[in-house]
Amino acid sequence: MSENTKPAAPQNLFRDAMSRFASGVTLVTTRAADGRPFGYTASSFASLSLDPPLILVCMGNRSTAYPVFLQATHFAISVLNEAQASLATLFSTRGADRFGHPAMFDSPHGLPVASGALARLDCALETLHHEGDHAILIGRPQHIDLSPGRPLIHYDRALRGLD
Repeated sequence: MSENTKPAAPQNLFRDAMSRFASGVTLVTTRAADGRPFGYTASSFASLSLDPPLILVCMGNRSTAYPVFLQATHFAISVLNEAQASLATLFSTRGADRFGHPAMFDSPHGLPVASGALARLDCALETLHHEGDHAILIGRPQHIDLSPGRPLIHYDRALRGLD
């Protein structure tokens, strides 16, 4: 049996198992070639390397922002605090005016980021990998801002603070 024909776990069981993994919540943003902002909410974010500094974030290929990110050379990550659940929900709502929110502003590199986010990273896109129904964006942080606070967590299909 070849590697690609091995049976996979049932999708619903896989989804349930992944919901048991607590993760932070981020906004991932960029600008299209014409300057329009695009972004989405992601909990699939991680540090990849310290030397050189690299991060990774995943995005679904059904996202309306997907074609824009495929062409982007830079993107930003806003690591949300526990009071920003409504912002995370806004960025995961199709057709919502994400960038009209008062918390959104432009970073020093002109990328949209969230005020009050625990960390804001402006990244140059290093590599983009296509795997399954997602893309993996690997970025090299070029500018980082930090703010105090407690993280917003995604666990068991719900947004929550640390208890």
